[in-house]
Amino acid sequence: MIGWRALARGWADLLRPRILNLLLIGVGLTIALFIALQAGVFALVRALTPGQFSLPWIGTVDVGNALSWGSLALFPLMGFFLMGPVAAAFSGLFAERVSDQVEEIHYPKNRGQSIDFMDGLLESVAVVAAMLGVLLLTLLATPFLGPFAPLLFYTANGWLLGREFFQMAARRHLHEPQATALRKANATQITLAGIAIAVLLTIPVLNIAVPVLAAAVFTHLFQYVQSTSGPVLPYPRG
Repeated sequence: MIGWRALARGWADLLRPRILNLLLIGVGLTIALFIALQAGVFALVRALTPGQFSLPWIGTVDVGNALSWGSLALFPLMGFFLMGPVAAAFSGLFAERVSDQVEEIHYPKNRGQSIDFMDGLLESVAVVAAMLGVLLLTLLATPFLGPFAPLLFYTANGWLLGREFFQMAARRHLHEPQATALRKANATQITLAGIAIAVLLTIPVLNIAVPVLAAAVFTHLFQYVQSTSGPVLPYPRG
């Protein structure tokens, strides 16, 4: 199955020096983003909670200070739920460089052209908004779906991540209508690869490397799909 082959090659690429350098930058940016989010939650809790009050036998209790430090416990939870939207945002900001390196290493005779930064950024913003909507819907539906809630979470996020990363890789080679047509023609393979990425994004520690992995995986997946599509791709960019 080409999706699993692309996944295996993406993992192997993470150890290549040029891509490893991008991985370290990506990990640093991801950690910085989550630290900024945590700092924002810390400050917000401190600003909105009351100051001090006294309790018998206990003495003065600083509520704001206690709750703000207690908010640090949210850090792992934020990583679990928000890594998907972070990965989607990453695809518009950083994945282009990963794809370029993967193609230079593996497909030097079939390298694509860089896509417009603002186009990629705007599309990423739309996907991030959709993923946050899926997250909210999943949380609201959990009491009704019970054990099936994770199925909704992973399937919907897998479809969105697959769409975003594959479209990014395809648009390096094709105009948008042809890239969209190719994605729709291979929707099952792309969605399954996206679900695999969505699952990896919920594994603590490992998930901070997954945005770079996803960019590499879907670059390989596009190349595999393109090589077997033949005359379906008559309008390459150029």
